[in-house]
Amino acid sequence: MTFNLDLECDFTVDFDYRKVFESVAECAMDVCGCPYEAEVSLIITDDKEIRRINKEYRDTDKVTDVLSFPMTDFDSPADFSRIEDNDDAFDPDSGELILGDIILCAGRVFSQAEEYGHSVLREYAFLIAHSMLHLMGYDHMESNDAGIMEDKQRIIMDELSIGRN
Repeated sequence: MTFNLDLECDFTVDFDYRKVFESVAECAMDVCGCPYEAEVSLIITDDKEIRRINKEYRDTDKVTDVLSFPMTDFDSPADFSRIEDNDDAFDPDSGELILGDIILCAGRVFSQAEEYGHSVLREYAFLIAHSMLHLMGYDHMESNDAGIMEDKQRIIMDELSIGRN
């Protein structure tokens, strides 16, 4: 597995954020039945940069908590059965499935943890779990899809024993 982590702002926390990223990403892939070694990138940035990226790629001029940029198209969520048909899905050097990039807003991790009344660790892990599911084809635009995605998020967080309190 390849986990790329780029810290573009101050993100001082009382836990090993690299280890948590790797644990959540691996757990999400296990929960979704990913049969491949994979590559995932996480960028932790500030309000200004995530707002710029959100405007550029989603035409939404506001700060958001997390953005997901999948590198692979799925016919249905976590359906890995046809991935090998896509030559661009795998890194030619490592052979790993390139899942995509997660861009996380440090400020929102802290503010949402406070708003929702849980730890910064929980918010950070949850946002990574949420994004990992997006990278594997899940979405929450329709209520049925949202319910499925919420169930997967809950399973990941439970597997890692990261609760709300």
